[in-house]
Amino acid sequence: MDRPRLTREWWRGATIYQIYPRSFADSNGDGIGDLPGITARLDHVASLGVDAVWLSPFFPSPMADFGYDVSDYCDVDPIFGTLDDFDALIERGHALGLKIIIDQVYSHTSDAHGWFQESRADRANAKADWYVWADAKPDGSPPSNWQSVFGGPAWTWDARRGQYYMHNFLSSQPQLNVHNPDVQDALLATARFWLDRGVDGFRMDAINFSMHDPALTDNPPAPPSNTPRTRPFDFQLHVHNQSHADIPRFIARIRALLDSYGNRFTVAEIGGADNDHEMKAFTADGRHFDSAYGFDFLYARQLTPGLVREATERWPDQPGLGWPSWAFSNHDAPRAVSRWAAPEDRDGYARLTMLLLLSLRGDVFIYQGEELGLSQVEIGFDDLKDPEAIANWPLTLNRDGARTPLPWCAVSPGLGFSSGKPWLPLGDDHAALTISAQDGDPESMLAFTRTLVALRNDSDALLLGAMRVIEASDQMLVFDRSVAGETMLCVFNLGEKPVRWAPAEPARWQIVAQVGTVDDWALGRFSGYVARTIDQ
Repeated sequence: MDRPRLTREWWRGATIYQIYPRSFADSNGDGIGDLPGITARLDHVASLGVDAVWLSPFFPSPMADFGYDVSDYCDVDPIFGTLDDFDALIERGHALGLKIIIDQVYSHTSDAHGWFQESRADRANAKADWYVWADAKPDGSPPSNWQSVFGGPAWTWDARRGQYYMHNFLSSQPQLNVHNPDVQDALLATARFWLDRGVDGFRMDAINFSMHDPALTDNPPAPPSNTPRTRPFDFQLHVHNQSHADIPRFIARIRALLDSYGNRFTVAEIGGADNDHEMKAFTADGRHFDSAYGFDFLYARQLTPGLVREATERWPDQPGLGWPSWAFSNHDAPRAVSRWAAPEDRDGYARLTMLLLLSLRGDVFIYQGEELGLSQVEIGFDDLKDPEAIANWPLTLNRDGARTPLPWCAVSPGLGFSSGKPWLPLGDDHAALTISAQDGDPESMLAFTRTLVALRNDSDALLLGAMRVIEASDQMLVFDRSVAGETMLCVFNLGEKPVRWAPAEPARWQIVAQVGTVDDWALGRFSGYVARTIDQ
């Protein structure tokens, strides 16, 4: 039944495709992906039917943390191209109907940034208070017990100033003092630079790390946990080195700037033990970020009905509450299909999780290669590039295995990613999953992804509808998505055993998408379906 579509902001319910520039497509044969490579291949992204692209950092950087250590917020690193190349990417993306979202990193810079070079020169320069500096304790030890995410103290001594500087991540990523209004003004100016070039929004990296307790109060120890502790960071509750109560005030300034451009979008990455509270505070009342995502699924070792219920029910459809975003995989987490499924089950499980992801209420992120069913690549120590994996080998997650080059064509050198040696090894099983191999196959994972994105785009219930969990048992997950005049029933068997789950009045329902075995409302292992009522 045809009915008028509901109006919505373009980003509400959007499907967003994450591109990791180093690994998407290399245009010049140096083994590293670049902006011209992305521009040349955007047709593939547009063919998925997604609304937007999120580009991970491409700014000038020493690449100690592969672009999240920014040395110039307002340029492009030469390995990725030029500002003209970025402008061409924006133009091509918009011509294809794609919005372009870029990363903004406001909690820290590279130690090679000009701001830090000036700040560290002495204690009296114009940027002396742009970073977090503090005197040593009387015995010469660091100002507080804070620990860095990547291992070791969150303080490094600098002889130029005779003080310690703070860093929540690598020692080459000094912490900006975002309490300082001048720093806020400078960051807003960088945002304006990219907005003026036509970007449609920002993904805000580690924004809950952007302000600290100025009193430098020691963090308390973390209570006992069953989670393995592989870093000193894991032994503390991070209540003073991050998550300051003034962060929403700065976010309101960012939001006001984007609102002045109209039709822009912001989504925040917020990790940590208290991230639910922060996500709500950072997206509240229409005056802060539009959306936020945490790590509910990104680091989960299993996908369970209870996990989905717990995560989604924290975001009910009620006034004043922000809008959630969801990701099962990204550049910081091992690919979900390898975390959640045995090798022999990965093809079916990739389809099952794509169906689930695209049925959730909120914005959804598809990480490059997820539409192909790519698995995590095993990277040997000699090939590692990720500083955290190198420092904590082998007892920490290996981000490199999710960052390997995208396979385009099995018969081309470097699987079509590059004519040179790729910067990370290619997956042994990725040749069979290339885009060229799947593109013409109606039964492929790629074709299935396109079908599901189209289904979501055609359904106001899936884009905007409230979500009601009906069952979340050991292996059965059932929920519906509904708006006035339309309801979609979403049923998933996430377990090993076949089950039967029939809706009330089965004759009213028509299955419009399914994965695995679904026969007379009986679901085989790792199966699922989405159904709508026949009278809709």
